[in-house]
Amino acid sequence: MEKVYMEDYSVGERFVSPARTMLESDIHAFASLTGDWHPVHTDVEFAKKTPFGERIAHGMLTLCVGSALIFRLGQYITLPKTFIAFYGMESVRFVNPVKIGDTIHCEVEIEALETKDEKRGIIVSRNTIKNQRDEDVCVYTTRALVGRKPL
Repeated sequence: MEKVYMEDYSVGERFVSPARTMLESDIHAFASLTGDWHPVHTDVEFAKKTPFGERIAHGMLTLCVGSALIFRLGQYITLPKTFIAFYGMESVRFVNPVKIGDTIHCEVEIEALETKDEKRGIIVSRNTIKNQRDEDVCVYTTRALVGRKPL
């Protein structure tokens, strides 16, 4: 298979992931794994009295699930074969709640291609997780350390 390098991407290039519906079982599994049993996520009666009016998914659950959806596009579209490491995440904002039954997807736009050295570079992308109403629910920037094309 052909390797994909930093130079195979273009600033402004966009990708849209497949979608996934957030289930009550996702919230319970995440609460069990993390120990975050905050009642806004897990207590129906408590959540009814909040501004959301019902239980919502944990922000970090939304970020984890939504960001992982891009991998369903295929290894060579969203993650170069020359991928070295996840380099960082910045400016994470949870701008709308995700409720049980909401269907989310992730939209990615390449913002920058940064040269680190002759063998490595960084792909900077702006990511927006959206719900079925096309509302932003989480926005953030990621950096991936990847290989560069040999000279």
